[in-house]
Amino acid sequence: MDFAPTDEERAVRDTARDFVTREVMPLEQELLRRERAHRPGIERSELRELQLRARRFGFWGLATPQEYGGMDLPAVTQSLIWTELGRSFVPFRFGGEADNILFRADEEQQREYLLPTIEGERISCFALTEPGAGSDAANIRLTARPDGADWILNGEKTFITGGNDADFAIVIAVTDRERGARHGGATAFLVDRSMGWRSEFIPTMGEGGPAALVFDDVRVPGRNILGEPGQGFTLAMEWIGKGRYTIPSHAVGIAERALRMAIDHANTRHTFGRPIAENQAIQWMIADSETELEAARWLILRAAWTVDQGLDPRHASSMAKLYGAGMVNRVVDRVLQIHGGMGYTRELPIERWYRQVRLYRIFEGTDEMQRLIIARDLLRGYTRLGGHLA
Repeated sequence: MDFAPTDEERAVRDTARDFVTREVMPLEQELLRRERAHRPGIERSELRELQLRARRFGFWGLATPQEYGGMDLPAVTQSLIWTELGRSFVPFRFGGEADNILFRADEEQQREYLLPTIEGERISCFALTEPGAGSDAANIRLTARPDGADWILNGEKTFITGGNDADFAIVIAVTDRERGARHGGATAFLVDRSMGWRSEFIPTMGEGGPAALVFDDVRVPGRNILGEPGQGFTLAMEWIGKGRYTIPSHAVGIAERALRMAIDHANTRHTFGRPIAENQAIQWMIADSETELEAARWLILRAAWTVDQGLDPRHASSMAKLYGAGMVNRVVDRVLQIHGGMGYTRELPIERWYRQVRLYRIFEGTDEMQRLIIARDLLRGYTRLGGHLA
């Protein structure tokens, strides 16, 4: 079994690492300075300029099909790149992307929504979660009722990533209450902010924050249905599944950078006349972190490999998401402990990571949901022990 990256994968990874090191990491101290002053860390215009610089560097549309100007990279290669992006706490991602389900748009919708989103001229958000429907996504209540050739949307979505900046939302709404969302009673709509919905900022323990989206008799033309009527829940699950290996890939990058900081600090910080690296308690924290990091790395790459092989990735991706999210929380916690009081200050990014990575165990499928999926697959015989498909 050859676990080494191919020459092509290594070249792409190293190029991404070089870009992050030269172009992204130099912004970190300014980001921390602004956040300590309670200002936005990095402005949208600054991130946009970085994306355009990366485009000239060759990185544009990692997952976007080539016919839309993207790179259409294999999942394993994308995973390696997401790890490199995770090494910096600057919230940067390469441009040229669009929500995976937005490629289901018809020709007119592609011109109006998909292509401008890929080019960065429009900003989208995906709106599924509601105050009473988080992990239980089938329990959504936001309704869409027909009114002539239009649909009228009423209800609220919550914890919507990017909802404060988006100029249109992909909204999953109930169109047939009797059938229920899971059985063809939900539909996806492309809804411009100009059609009347509003966003409200939700403060969180992390930097930035998601949004609540409020729909009060918002009129949406029938031509703005994404996919087919009744296909909303299927599209929603397709959207959620896309993030199951990218999120823990990002977590690996965070953990690697944080652990490197801990090792450097342990070798240079002296107490009682010797470096703290000589203390067994410190050594064990470093050893446990490296072991868990290596285990997470291979779980994640296996999940990405499963995608590339055209196999059902849900079981492998759930294990990668579950373990990767837990791993980065444990590693960052140990790194903060090794740094002592300095790790708790805002002079270093460790406490920022500490707040950031706690979200990884919640969004895009909680730990509990991943465990439910993994156990269900085994108990019902969908997957054999060892991850082999039944």
